Amino acid sequence: MKVCFINPPFKAEYGKFSRESRSPAIGHSGVLYYPLWLIYAAALTEKSGFDIVFIDAPARPWNEEQTLDRVAKVAADSKLFVLDTSTPSINSDLYFAKRLKEAYPESFIVLVGTHPTATVAETMKNGQAIDAIARREYDVTILELARALQEEKDLATVDGLSYRHNGEVINNKDRKLLENLDEIPMAAKFIKEHLNEYDYVFPAATYPAIQIFTGRGCPARCNYCVYPQVMHGHNYRKRSVGNVVEEFQYIADNFPDVKEIVIEDDTFTIDKKRVIEICDKLIEKDLNKRFRWLCNARVNLDYETMVKMKHAGCRLLIPGVESFNQQILKNVKKGTTIKQIENYMTNAKKAGLLVHACYMVGNEGETRETMQETLKAALRFNTDTAQFFPLIPYPGTEAYDWAKENGYISGNYDEYVHEDGSVSCVLNLTNISANELVEFCSIARKKYYLRPKYIAHRLRMGLRDIEDLKRSWKAFGKLRRTILK
Repeated sequence: MKVCFINPPFKAEYGKFSRESRSPAIGHSGVLYYPLWLIYAAALTEKSGFDIVFIDAPARPWNEEQTLDRVAKVAADSKLFVLDTSTPSINSDLYFAKRLKEAYPESFIVLVGTHPTATVAETMKNGQAIDAIARREYDVTILELARALQEEKDLATVDGLSYRHNGEVINNKDRKLLENLDEIPMAAKFIKEHLNEYDYVFPAATYPAIQIFTGRGCPARCNYCVYPQVMHGHNYRKRSVGNVVEEFQYIADNFPDVKEIVIEDDTFTIDKKRVIEICDKLIEKDLNKRFRWLCNARVNLDYETMVKMKHAGCRLLIPGVESFNQQILKNVKKGTTIKQIENYMTNAKKAGLLVHACYMVGNEGETRETMQETLKAALRFNTDTAQFFPLIPYPGTEAYDWAKENGYISGNYDEYVHEDGSVSCVLNLTNISANELVEFCSIARKKYYLRPKYIAHRLRMGLRDIEDLKRSWKAFGKLRRTILK
């Protein structure tokens, strides 16, 4: 039986829609994340003996007609279609599913992702063409669904599935989260066989790069973060050290042009012992000399671990600083302190690690004064790069419930991106409008990136590292229209 996995088209006329970015949109810096969760599910299904087709429409980018043409050529005989989704694109995703069902009425269409997981009843009602939703972490759910369809078994046996039966939506019990992550095939191997690494851009990484996960789940309780709350839970489940290093080695052996690995775990550095062990193995195998890597790292990361990571090839850390106001950090359940942020910035520079700092405005307790506090701190920290975004509340998160209950958002999913696919602010606070939040972020970017001190820093970095110069020039080429607008 053939299973077709599709990352659907969305606003292809404007560029590449990055559905798996934490804020799905067509990015100004040319960003396009690998559709990793869809990749892992497809890889497991393929490993289990099914014939699979993988179509990543945004990577081309293909519009609806082009994508349907591709389906007709390589996947018309598919029994099961698995469609990725996102909140900004959900209405378009449902329409694409309708087009698929019209073309292949005997097929079974299932949606995956955070949005349908958080809005099962609504999504099933609005998308009459879809047959089911695979909720939460869906690798094994899709595999068991494929087996059930192939063997004509009762779908009630598939945990984690919501499906139609006699005009009703049946919600099977939740699937237990996978504990042995070594059972899931490596993303890099699937990418090698089915995708093109040159199609994907992670602006903070040296191009081309490969993105991987070494673990799932996050023990932090940040009220705005959608993946732990909706998909993977708060228990950090980890691949074994040997399994992670094996994938690094695979990339070294099979991607001669790849210059950096992006570890996308929310909390890669939460287990210090494991991080040290991975670093020691990378050094032992000289993989630290082959390429660099970067990771998300909370601001509780200690200096000793930073030094080890630097020796093992880590180039850059990405912390979610969010705000430099302690009360706001408390309000969003960030679990970090101003003191930790200060120490983190000092220690990273001391260890020789670059930092891409993420700042967010619009959370509970935000005022114009607190936004200026955050900007002032960002300018003082003077990290290698920084991003400024308004809070974007997604269904299934505490932040979404807070914003909805207080009338700060309309609940219209089409408002999450502009007509050109770029990120839109949907949040109108009592004291600060959406336009003010957007304007602040725009001004913050200008103040940050147009400083003589920062420009001199980028030039110095570029003179020392030609790859850094290429990365900066590529990103700035995309950003300059926004910054200089």
